[in-house]
Amino acid sequence: MGYMQEARENHVKKKVEEALRSKMKQKALKECDEYTSKYALCAAGKTLSIVWQCRKQAKELNDCLHQFTNDAVLEEMKKEYMLQENHRGSARV
Repeated sequence: MGYMQEARENHVKKKVEEALRSKMKQKALKECDEYTSKYALCAAGKTLSIVWQCRKQAKELNDCLHQFTNDAVLEEMKKEYMLQENHRGSARV
């Protein structure tokens, strides 16, 4: 495999990973909407005091988001993507 072809494939892989990360974050925000709303309600009208007055809501939100945005979830999404790509590739032949 030539250098240029390898560089193109790595670029595509990075683009795919960026897209998967974005999808993962969107799903996390959707799944944690309840905690996002609680944090937003707490934070409304506050400035610096958010740090200590909304600590509980921030922790709950971060804990929820972490369930859906970690390396294990990303790896699972990559596996699913590769299976779909392999399936598409075999369907073309």
